[in-house]
Amino acid sequence: MGEGAVLRNMIESGHISSFILWGPPGVGKTTLAQIIASRLDTPFYTLSAVTSGVKDVREVIEKAKNNRFFSTASPILFIDEIHRFSKSQQDSLLGAVERGVVTLIGATTENPSFEVIRPLLSRCQLYVLKPLEKADLEELLHRALTTDEELKKLDIRLTETAALMRYSGGDARKLLNILQLVVESESSTTIEITDQLVVSRLQQNPLAYDKQGEMHYDVISAFIKSIRGSDPDAALYWMARMIEGGEDPQFIARRLVISASEDIGLANPNALLLANAAFDTVMKIGWPEARIALAEACVYLATSPKSNSAYNGINSALQLVKQTGNLPVPLHLRNAPTSLMKELGYSDGYKYPHDYPGNFAQQQYMPDALVSTRLWHAQHTPVEEKQYQQMLRLWGDRYSS
Repeated sequence: MGEGAVLRNMIESGHISSFILWGPPGVGKTTLAQIIASRLDTPFYTLSAVTSGVKDVREVIEKAKNNRFFSTASPILFIDEIHRFSKSQQDSLLGAVERGVVTLIGATTENPSFEVIRPLLSRCQLYVLKPLEKADLEELLHRALTTDEELKKLDIRLTETAALMRYSGGDARKLLNILQLVVESESSTTIEITDQLVVSRLQQNPLAYDKQGEMHYDVISAFIKSIRGSDPDAALYWMARMIEGGEDPQFIARRLVISASEDIGLANPNALLLANAAFDTVMKIGWPEARIALAEACVYLATSPKSNSAYNGINSALQLVKQTGNLPVPLHLRNAPTSLMKELGYSDGYKYPHDYPGNFAQQQYMPDALVSTRLWHAQHTPVEEKQYQQMLRLWGDRYSS
């Protein structure tokens, strides 16, 4: 919105293209739409995705058609919480947006890549709004205390702001609501706002963690990446964020099991055992004691050596199957439960490994077209190196590269 910025230029030119504002609550998405509505001389329609249906969308589009003149800009349709629109509701917007019947401004707190259909998203610019910084929130507090007609009548001293900042979480609307609640809870006209006062008046969990929203995926991503990156401190921190935010402990336990397989893998096979044991413990004892088992598994995984060779191997195998299709199983590997199958050569020539020294006999196990294909590549961690050396002893040149 600053001088020369893209939204500012569009507003001043009077020509707005369709766009979507994506950001957390209380950062000004609706306010920006209201600014545009007040500055532009064009019909402005507002819908809430929470209360509006396809019928409402079509009615607004019909009104827009009737109010559109050749020399004027397209009427603007602002849809708050657009991510709550179903696919059919979003589909009903497509034609009007594409033909320029309306200019769409959408506001969403959820990732548009997941929540907005691709044809509609491709017709809109996307602007990402970030949580307000501490300096922005402090400026907003100062403005409220010095310009609001009711607050100016009181003697309010802002001694501490840490709790206000923590509880608001970058949300301007929440910050002003907290300020109002604290002020209204005091009987005196002289009020000293301290961290202790704010905490005592709110008595709630200040953490922003929507188990169905964007924050959920951001935090779990940070948790898994901290384990993968061998940082137990960060892994414990992000796990604590999930616990305090009310995350399902089974969800955390499942992610630990996945991480043990994907990121630790053959470098420390015991990691999967411990992660599964933590999962069992969560199921048996629940909160709050289950946090201890989860923490133990979390630290163990983060401090373990890492290997994703098994993860890469199965991905490569799946890709190979998609490329090559249903290649025939070599005859000597096929089962031969009937005499006809035996006559056809099923199982003929198969070497039973336990009949040979070291319980191993060299023979072909891959389809004929893939005889020399390698899918598993060792990553030479101390444990995995032993497995690699065993393959070298058994298969020789096949595993030498």
